[in-house]
This record gives sequence, structure tokens and C-alpha cells, in this order.
Amino acid sequence: MQLGVFSVGDITPDPTTGRTPSEHERIVAAVTIAKKAEEIGLDVFATGEHHNPPFHPSSPTTLLGFIAAQTSTLQLSTATTLITTNDPVKIAEDYSVLQHLSDGRVDLMMGRGNTGPVYPWFGRDIRDGIALAIENYALLRKLWREDVVNWKGKFRTPLQGFTLAPRPLDDVPPFVWHGSIRSPEIAEQAAYYGDGFFHNNIFWSMSHTKRMVNLYRRRFQHHGHGPADTAIVGLGGQFFMRKNSQDAINEFRPYFDVAPVYGYGPTLEEFMAETPLTVGSPQQVLERTLSFTKDVGHYQRQLFLVDHAGLPLKTVLEQLDLLGEILPDLRKGYAEGRPAHIPDAPTHASLVAARDAAAASAPAEPERQPSRKVLDDVTGRSAEVAAGLA
Repeated sequence: MQLGVFSVGDITPDPTTGRTPSEHERIVAAVTIAKKAEEIGLDVFATGEHHNPPFHPSSPTTLLGFIAAQTSTLQLSTATTLITTNDPVKIAEDYSVLQHLSDGRVDLMMGRGNTGPVYPWFGRDIRDGIALAIENYALLRKLWREDVVNWKGKFRTPLQGFTLAPRPLDDVPPFVWHGSIRSPEIAEQAAYYGDGFFHNNIFWSMSHTKRMVNLYRRRFQHHGHGPADTAIVGLGGQFFMRKNSQDAINEFRPYFDVAPVYGYGPTLEEFMAETPLTVGSPQQVLERTLSFTKDVGHYQRQLFLVDHAGLPLKTVLEQLDLLGEILPDLRKGYAEGRPAHIPDAPTHASLVAARDAAAASAPAEPERQPSRKVLDDVTGRSAEVAAGLA
């Protein structure tokens, strides 16, 4: 089970002080948070991708490459890679380079993006979002898996004899998760390819999350990738902890009220009742998080949003320290009752091992025997006919 944190990279005024951090501060803070995540024993750090204010992470590979140079065990991921507005060729190139630089510690979460004005900035229309996600990802897979790509689609110029440089590390592409909150087409896409499905359940009820994950699991099995309970599932989540639960609620409330991702709507109490947001003591966060398996089954990755809504870096690092305190119990709780056949989240090492094992177990191709009926390219007759033997 992989546990980690993700950032949407918002630049939001602190509602308790009125101070807005600079872009520079937030970018540097993301690196500090990632290094802290590795320090406390987390497995994953993921960053979003946004190209509009009030967000900063417009270049995830630059940020993750810098973090890769300062970490050694942390899996680096994207909380969204915009498969709709990015060119698949550039995605393939950039993440192949990052894969080499990080010694394979990278995967991607594909997403469509839900900010309409951003699409035309990249020559796209949000009404084509699903179609773009399907076509662009199909091309991305070919680019990572075929030495020479000839391709023609609807949304970009054709490719003739294109070879990706550099090739993926060990010729094994990064693992891909498909992230969606409400689109069954994306769950189907993930299931069709046997990729991971990530449901960022910070906005919706667990009943909705359960329906989306179960759809993906059923379709994963339908497409022949294995039993439904072996499908690769990730969940988002969010918490705010203090030793005393009422202190947590009092401190977090002003941040919740103005959060750019869900503020100005339901009350904190209503949102906690309807979604997986947990504000309280470490024990409450532990119990609530472990309860997710009751709805979605045993899964592979849990990421928490920890640094949004204007929370100062000092507070975020305190939250990570509290998470570190319950981390052993989280790991123990996820392991209890987990059947042996449930896979772990894929890593570069496990994907390479699976590739090599499959190659070793594949039946050897029979030695090709020369055909006795090969036609002469001058006479058009077989050798047997020419020799009077047939």
C-alpha cells in the first residue's frame, strides 16, 4: 500500500493573516513538503498541473525533476497530467527524461482538466475533453511502446516514422493512473488498458466513489486483466489534525471557508458528513481513512491533500509530523485482512520484473524451416517444379 501527499499548488491568501505567499514561496514550499514526506516515511509525492491563476505548477516535470535530485526513495507522481491540452509527443519525451533522472521513481495520473478557459490557450475545446483524452492517450501508449510510430488521428498532425528519444528507462514506460471524479468513460479507459484508476474523493460522497471504483473494477475484469479485486485503485483524501479534535476544527474552519477547491459552499460540518474530509484528532483520521476499504475494497494508493487554502508552510509540516505519528498504524491497518493475491501498486522495478518474467515463460518460437514452395522471382516457379519433383 502506497501512502503519500499531493498538492494542487494553489496560491491563496491566509484568511487568518491576510498574507498571500509569493509564487516563489509556494514553489519552494512544494519541494520542502516533498522532502518532508520522504523524511517521515511516506511513499509518494504528487503535484497537480495548472496553467491558470491562482495556481503555480505549470511545469510538473521541472518541479519533480528538482525533487528527484534531492530524494532517494520517494515515488514522484502527478496529481494531474493534462492529457487533453498537452501534446502526447511532449508528454512522452518529458516523462521519459524524468524517468531516467529519477531512476524510475515516476508515474503519471492522466486527467482532463476542468477549467474551460484553459483549453483554447492550447488550441483545444473543452467540449472535446473525453475524445481528446481517449485519442491522445492511445497515441502516448504507442510512443512509449513502439520503436517507429506512424499515426493519424483527429486532433493533431500525423506522425510518419517518428521514434521517441529517449526511450523509456529499461524500455518500460512509467505506470499510468487515470484520474476522474465523475466520468465513467475515464474509468472505462483505465479498465480497457489495465491501467490504474484514481478517484480523488475529496468532493463527493463515499457512495459516489464506491460506484465509480466498482465500475472500473468490473470493467477491468471484463477486459481480461484479472479478477475485479486485483484492479489497481487509488484514492484522494484530506485531513486536518490536532491532538484535540475541537482545536483542529477551530483552526481549520477559516481555511475551509475560503478554499479555492470547495469554499463558499457547505459548512465544514456538512462537508465532513458528506465527504471523506476528516478534521479532528489523529485517531479520528486513522479510523476514517482505514474505513475507506469498506466501500472500495483493498486498494493500492492513498494520497492526502495537505497544503491548500492558504495554510502556512509551518502548519503543513506540523500536519505531516502528525501523519508520521499514525503512519505505522495506517500501514498495519491496511495490511490486516488483505488477501495475498491483492497486488501492490506498480513500481518501475515491479514492472521490469513482470516484463522479464513474461518473456522468460513465453514458449520459444519454433525454428523457421525454409519453405519448399518459395517461388523463384524470375520464373515464378517453385524449386520443386523447376527440378521436376512436383
